[in-house]
Amino acid sequence: MVVTESVRFGTRGNGEVVDITDEVARKVADSEVADGTVTIFTPSATSALTTIEYESGAVADLQTLFDRLAPQNAEYRHNLRWGDGNGHSHVRAALLGASLTVPFVDKQLTLGTWQQIVFVDFDVRPHDRRLILQIMGE
Repeated sequence: MVVTESVRFGTRGNGEVVDITDEVARKVADSEVADGTVTIFTPSATSALTTIEYESGAVADLQTLFDRLAPQNAEYRHNLRWGDGNGHSHVRAALLGASLTVPFVDKQLTLGTWQQIVFVDFDVRPHDRRLILQIMGE
């Protein structure tokens, strides 16, 4: 069985990290699927998904890492072409990835004790974001 759901929320951009674990867990629990996987996908070229311990230190470390890997003030050809100043956002999102798959058993996500699902908005402006969840299994 495959169930498709969506989640909507607003973001501030600029590397904001949003804990979406509870919302994903709720969608899985409310589905008719007991055991399987949930794939979360962001239909955006400037945002990404991953897991991390969602606490201020780890979140700050993740944000600092991306500031070092793809600094906002570097020269990006995307910015030269479009002039929108978010070339670094596209590069950062590509490094992390647009989807994440998590198994679940008895309608419970199999995340580790200190592991949360997070959405990262790398764009330079606030957005209304939408995630697609595909819940698959039996």
